[in-house]
Amino acid sequence: MAGPYDIFVLVKQVPDQGSKAGINPDGTIDRAKAKRMLNPFDRYALQAALHTKKAYGGRVTCISMGPPPAVEILLEALEHGVDRCVLLSDRRLAASDTLATAYALHKTIQWCGRFDLIFCGLQTTDGDTAQVGPQIAERLDLPQVTYCEDFAIKDDKLEARRIIEGGCQHVISQLPALVTVANSYHPLEYKSFRGTWKVQNLQRHPDELAQIITTVDLDKIGADCDRCGLKGSPTIVAATEKVGDIGGNCKMYEGHSPESMVTEVLKSSDVKEFLRV
Repeated sequence: MAGPYDIFVLVKQVPDQGSKAGINPDGTIDRAKAKRMLNPFDRYALQAALHTKKAYGGRVTCISMGPPPAVEILLEALEHGVDRCVLLSDRRLAASDTLATAYALHKTIQWCGRFDLIFCGLQTTDGDTAQVGPQIAERLDLPQVTYCEDFAIKDDKLEARRIIEGGCQHVISQLPALVTVANSYHPLEYKSFRGTWKVQNLQRHPDELAQIITTVDLDKIGADCDRCGLKGSPTIVAATEKVGDIGGNCKMYEGHSPESMVTEVLKSSDVKEFLRV
């Protein structure tokens, strides 16, 4: 009989794209100077996890890795309807690249226990690598469905549609599995009044909140510290530079047909100069 399922969803707190963030001497982002937000891509993964719980039953565990302020996005996840949260927070994780991050998260997942599905965002706005999800799947020896934009579970098997170049691909996977959710999936629904009230009440009772949001460190999850943080990250940022104002202008062309508009564009001196180059 299908369901209920133990569902994990990985989320990350990233610098707000509208804020200014500094750069540390080692080339990493100075996150203390930037406003923080839930990674936009993770919102789709969170929706996929909550959809699975609603459609098939089960429990959603939200996992994040970051400094103590990352608890903000876990509170947000609770407002949306997740059941419990785990925050991996340790100063020794600072400056982790994707290899070190995937190692630390896979150890956290193993510490959390049994699961049927792991949902991840496609990528993060601060790294844009789209590597962590697949690396975790490899470490856990799981089948992975990347760029997933829709799915269903039938007979304890995942039937998914994933984006590929030039179209889509339909795949069937055994469970457990890891899924990276594309941003063409359903947007995250609004927080419920009940969820918001629950979180506000929990914040007034720290002991109860600590039972729902568990904070762990590298020692707790049994991770090798030499494989975490800057020490465990083979990626080196050689140099960074500030990009100035690119500027530019825009010209609008109007016409009664595509042919007439193309003709007008080709008459442009800018296009003629470009073609000559």
